[in-house]
Amino acid sequence: MDSCEKAMLAGRRITDMAGREVIVPEVIRTVYAASLYGYTMLCSLAPEMLVATPFLPRDCDRKYLHPNLHNLPVIEKITDTDGLAAVNPDVVIVWADKENPYHKKSEEALNKLNIPFVYVIVGDLGDLPDYPDAYAFLGKLLGKADRAAKLSEYCQKALQEVAAVVNKIPDRLRPGVYYAECEDGLATEYDDSLHVHLLKLLGDVNVHRGHTTEHKGMEKISFEQITAYNPDVIVAWNRAFTQNILRDPVWSDIRAVRDCRVYAIPNVPFNWFDRPPSFMRILGLKWLTSCLYPDDYAIDMIKETQDFYSLYLGVNITADDARKIIAQETA
Repeated sequence: MDSCEKAMLAGRRITDMAGREVIVPEVIRTVYAASLYGYTMLCSLAPEMLVATPFLPRDCDRKYLHPNLHNLPVIEKITDTDGLAAVNPDVVIVWADKENPYHKKSEEALNKLNIPFVYVIVGDLGDLPDYPDAYAFLGKLLGKADRAAKLSEYCQKALQEVAAVVNKIPDRLRPGVYYAECEDGLATEYDDSLHVHLLKLLGDVNVHRGHTTEHKGMEKISFEQITAYNPDVIVAWNRAFTQNILRDPVWSDIRAVRDCRVYAIPNVPFNWFDRPPSFMRILGLKWLTSCLYPDDYAIDMIKETQDFYSLYLGVNITADDARKIIAQETA
């Protein structure tokens, strides 16, 4: 008997975040989400229920992830009907944007398999202010309401805490930030990109202004343009890049380098800033606030990291673990 038949025989009717009425099993035991947004959120809420992953974790990530996530089968897309049929989840999470809430190809594939699916709707796919509602919906759906409430509350408090700091700082005193992507740092994101969502929350401080035309982003940029921007702060993918530019005379005249305000983004077990835009950005928001506004935001990031990993990932880490994660010394 497939999962849809089970749901029809002993199910419950719910309304998903797109307003659709869906019959799902009375008790959901297994779940799948193809998008990195949905998958990573489930890693924090109900990792033991996942039956597949869109990507395998790196070796350095495994100690921070639930054991169930270590060796799951890889199913990158909902349209992989053979893969989905093999794992046969009780329900599939389809992550969608408010502007485009329906995925016709996903619906066609899932309808053929008779697997019930629900939409989770988040603005621009990854807006953190919408995460509390997404957690609440998934918590109710999966029988994890109490846990979801704790995750939602932490997220909401983090957003309010950071907004209170940023709102007190005049625009002219907010630092300009350059987000350095790729190995050479010569790719970045326009200010309206979902990939720099945290910079919008931190005072709209991205120095690269313009309109994103492709979801993938990573707009090529010349070093001369970076020099013209002369950012106050640089945040980058990897530690090697940040260390290299601090020693490179070519970069030495850029204000961020001169003032040693160059930061490698923590990325274990998921990136704290972007790629994928995940729940780790909740902690990343606090970390980046402490980098941009150190005189206005007094926080013990070691302790905060320990608390966050305990709550969202269910793992207890030492202060030294937290220090290494923040310093990107875990890979």
